[in-house]
Amino acid sequence: MKEHSFSKLAAITPDTLIIGVDIAKNTHWARFTEYRGIPLGKALKVSNNKEGFENILTTIKGVCKQKGLPKVILGLEPTGHYWKPLAHYLTSYGIKVVLINPYHTKKTKELDDNSPTKNDKKDALTIARLIRDGRFYQLYLPQDVFAELRVLSSTRGSLMKRQNAIKNTTKAVLDEYFPELVTVFKYPLKGKACRQILRSCPFPSLILQLGRDKVLAEIKKAVKKTIGQKRVEQLFQVAKESIGVTYGIPSARLKLTLLIGELELMEKQLDQLEQAMEQALTKTGFKEIILSIPGVGIITAASFLGNTGDPLRFTHPRQISKLAGYNLIEDSSGENKSKTTISKRGRKQLRNVLYQMARTTVAVNSEMKELYHYLKTRPANPLKKKQALVVISKKMVTIIHSLVKKQSRYQAELVFNQFRLNQLKQVA
Repeated sequence: MKEHSFSKLAAITPDTLIIGVDIAKNTHWARFTEYRGIPLGKALKVSNNKEGFENILTTIKGVCKQKGLPKVILGLEPTGHYWKPLAHYLTSYGIKVVLINPYHTKKTKELDDNSPTKNDKKDALTIARLIRDGRFYQLYLPQDVFAELRVLSSTRGSLMKRQNAIKNTTKAVLDEYFPELVTVFKYPLKGKACRQILRSCPFPSLILQLGRDKVLAEIKKAVKKTIGQKRVEQLFQVAKESIGVTYGIPSARLKLTLLIGELELMEKQLDQLEQAMEQALTKTGFKEIILSIPGVGIITAASFLGNTGDPLRFTHPRQISKLAGYNLIEDSSGENKSKTTISKRGRKQLRNVLYQMARTTVAVNSEMKELYHYLKTRPANPLKKKQALVVISKKMVTIIHSLVKKQSRYQAELVFNQFRLNQLKQVA
């Protein structure tokens, strides 16, 4: 997968037609140039439909025949999701499609006219000239099971965000109307007993009106084993002394009922998604290998593969780290030396998956726990907790890539080389 800038430049030869496409929701704009970046004709309007796609394909073939250019390379920015149908369509007809970093387009477009003016035709030409300079990266559209995992992991991420938003809204209602509830039920949204209370009598006035026996009866509807008379008495005590507001009770109760219903629906959807993720993970053939690593679970492994695609397409684990935005950078000039930091220019979701993986493994994986301790306490340049977790994340990438490549399971004695073992002994 790794391709250096000089090899990209070598691909741009005098017989290459370069096309830059600026992507939008309904209409794309394309500019055709020869290998030096000199425009060929006017900008082409491309509707985001089959007719528009057929039109640009016909135009490409026509220009290639007219100018005697057998090679084609088309570039676009992967902003949003509108680029995917066009990229899929053109690649299915053998057109080489590459991606341009939107940040590069933004910084480069002023070079020609020294103007910050932005329009679709100008951006399309800028994209074409970035291709000419070899400033692009290869397109990867996951196929088969890896495409399934990408959609599933992305869907789960979106669903988790919505679920967290609903939980926060629910907590806000409780903080306003019954802030003392958390002293009785530490996690109000988790237990069946408390959820039943939130459905039947969520606020102090409703609890006091219903009475102890009926509240206990409501709880028994949700749990076979009662939470006990003592807990009910505690609930009544805090209800009597509650500082919660007393206005808008009926509408607040309805709001809470709707929120709880939506939350439970999302929990069922998450269960369905996670079952599908496990099935897809099995199809990859890497399930048992990756799950052999202590601390890595089914959802984490599936999300990792959903964001990376086939790990065997990478020749080195550093490429996966860079894809996640975990590559180190520094900003130094003259005598001013800055500290190194991660670039964060990569897949945010992959970075989050790796970070959560690191947090889990340092708790349950003996080797990662030992490395984490060393990184925080080493004599020279000890790291802070988050910095150490980033290092652990990159180590996990190396381990997964190595195991998948060798088709072998995790072996604790092979995690560290002798040099690292000697380092670990320093703080043991």
